Amino acid sequence: MTAPAPRGSDGGRLTTPVLGALEHAWQTIRDRHPDVPAAAVVLGSGTVGMPAGALKLGHFAALRWRHDDRDLPEIFVGGEGLARGPIDVLGTLLHEAAHALAHGRRIQDTSRQGRYHNTRYAALATELGLTVAQAPGIGWSDTTIPDQLVPAYADALARLDEAITLYRHREPTSAAAPTGGSTSRNPMACTCPCGRRIRVAPTTLAQGPITCGTCNGPFAPA
Repeated sequence: MTAPAPRGSDGGRLTTPVLGALEHAWQTIRDRHPDVPAAAVVLGSGTVGMPAGALKLGHFAALRWRHDDRDLPEIFVGGEGLARGPIDVLGTLLHEAAHALAHGRRIQDTSRQGRYHNTRYAALATELGLTVAQAPGIGWSDTTIPDQLVPAYADALARLDEAITLYRHREPTSAAAPTGGSTSRNPMACTCPCGRRIRVAPTTLAQGPITCGTCNGPFAPA
């Protein structure tokens, strides 16, 4: 008798389910916020070509894809960021959806080659339900999903959780501390061997192991 395929493997197709879940999540965002445009969602490396220590979790790029008789924007999701789990991956999509709204409404939401997020960006991210805070040097770029928003995306989160069975390693020249890019300074969910859970900034985790006082094991990205 043939053994069943591992969870999420889809008969050996590993990235297809992830892209499908990302596209479903993007459509869910659009269903809730009709001003968010249709987009080509792509998955790739967030560290190739980046400065040492930098991680790009996502980006929005206008009019990069042609579909039938119209041009579509691109929503990029970095494969390294999949390690952060479904809620943070959805957070990346929502962060980029705010940029998509800005483009559609002709709002200048960033400066400094897209690195600095201004108060107009903060207003758009808040409109999508995100919690927004300032990050040093890059403005109102620190976006997170508040607990009260999670139920609205329960189906999308379940699909992401089922599909994300892999993530990309950083390039060997990249340090562990991410900088720049959407939500890259957000606290990430980490668990220890005994199952306790904390949220910690990636830069803090990169400084050295954080151990559990119960099992003495290290906390690692969930």
